[in-house]
Amino acid sequence: MDSTLCRISAPFSLKHTLLFDNLHSPSLICFSSRTRSKRLLNSNCKLESFKRNAQDDNVVLDEKAYEADTSRLDAQARDSMAETSTREMETSTEDDPKAWKWAIRKRIWDLMEARNIAQNPRPVHHRIPNFVGASAAAKKLGGLEAFHDAGLVKVNPDSPQKQVRFLTLSGGKELLTPQPRLRTGFFSVIEPHMLSPSTINEACTSVGVAKYGRSIGLDDKIKVDLFVIGSVAVDPKTGARLGKGEGFAELEYGMLRYMGAIDDSTPVVTSVHDCQLVDDIPAEKLLVHDVPVDIICTPTQVIFPSTNIAKPQGIYWDKLSPEKLAQIRILRELKSRIERETGQKLPCGPTEKLPPTAQRRRK
Repeated sequence: MDSTLCRISAPFSLKHTLLFDNLHSPSLICFSSRTRSKRLLNSNCKLESFKRNAQDDNVVLDEKAYEADTSRLDAQARDSMAETSTREMETSTEDDPKAWKWAIRKRIWDLMEARNIAQNPRPVHHRIPNFVGASAAAKKLGGLEAFHDAGLVKVNPDSPQKQVRFLTLSGGKELLTPQPRLRTGFFSVIEPHMLSPSTINEACTSVGVAKYGRSIGLDDKIKVDLFVIGSVAVDPKTGARLGKGEGFAELEYGMLRYMGAIDDSTPVVTSVHDCQLVDDIPAEKLLVHDVPVDIICTPTQVIFPSTNIAKPQGIYWDKLSPEKLAQIRILRELKSRIERETGQKLPCGPTEKLPPTAQRRRK
């Protein structure tokens, strides 16, 4: 489901890169078992340890263990999102702010699988879908003036944008990549001068980011010149976009926006297959944190939507329930810090009931 974020008006600084708790999504996930929570939190700490080890010249990254843990945690997150989408579509009402999005996502995922447009990893359901022609779409993106002029490019870590990450590094640009589901930190920066021609391709993978990336925190001063975002569906006329439903792209955008790393003038670009272009995303139903796109690249065309959809201005605290805040450490720490620095209590969203299906997931 979509993460909701909140705008804050006071500046802040955060001196340490923060870890998420054992949960991988700002969606409705709760584990009532303390043992399971501790085990998953230990897994996150293990991933962070792998990452730190990779940056230590005296320690070799355990790539197989890192990939195994990443795959396992990703699978758990997708299972949870599948439960969430099914529940919301079954209990939806006409004005439900989320269920209509799940219907569009499912239609696109089903279509891509049925027409064999989908590429590995499959099935593409509950992912930013990889697709036939992803490299051609990346080539279109690489030909943009905005890409040519960029020095630091933020690219999502999903499979269909791997070639975009490669073009970024091979073109001598710095690559800013979020940690997968932000579970082992915030963002990593990879500087091309630290790579050799033989390691660039590896640096475009999650293991490569752990080996070659430099972790940054919310207090780092960076300027992002191009924001590349993954999509499940996008409207070519308005630039309205749907992600896979976890809300991390919105969370990343809001945090970078508040850091001053991006603003309204920062181009937001997505690369998708032509079948992911839709005309039934009602702009008036988008939420305040939903991120529209300025440019769409497909294997066959480059589209510049005529959009008047406002971009998020930061983090939207009044949309985050106490339950969700309790699950996301970086936001919880950030909220406490801001309240200490400003002497004012930030708003909080309404209480919500967490899904019993997630509570039953014990081992």
